[in-house]
Amino acid sequence: MNAKRITTNQELEQAFSIRKTVFVEEQGVPLTDEFDEFDQLDGRCEHILAYYEDQPAGTGRIRWVEGVGKLERICVLESFRKFGLGKVIIKGLEDIAAEQGSSRVKLHGQTQAEGFYHKLGYQTSSDVFMEDGIPHLLMTKELISEGSLEG
Repeated sequence: MNAKRITTNQELEQAFSIRKTVFVEEQGVPLTDEFDEFDQLDGRCEHILAYYEDQPAGTGRIRWVEGVGKLERICVLESFRKFGLGKVIIKGLEDIAAEQGSSRVKLHGQTQAEGFYHKLGYQTSSDVFMEDGIPHLLMTKELISEGSLEG
């Protein structure tokens, strides 16, 4: 299991395929809502792919909103769930945020995943709101700089 930054259009297409399967086909998100102007390799956000036994199995992206890293489009294909890939994706995105100097990250998590995000150190920071017909919560986390622990 590992996650890597997406650097090629082929990898980006693999991520799009995963997102289409999970969000559009499984959860009923309209195709026109799932993909947006940030779905490019132009530096406005960073995308990652998570692999299980060399198979692309999950994805996520991070973009910066008002100086805060916003984790988005986090998903894992159904047949690869329960292997810990969600945690790998979140850690990869948090690492990118830390590299970019962000001390805080946030995300809009589906309510059914609230416990998962709590286990990873996120706090619920809003009441439930609807996004693409699915109940969500704003979740936030302060990142600890690993460099500050060295002496």
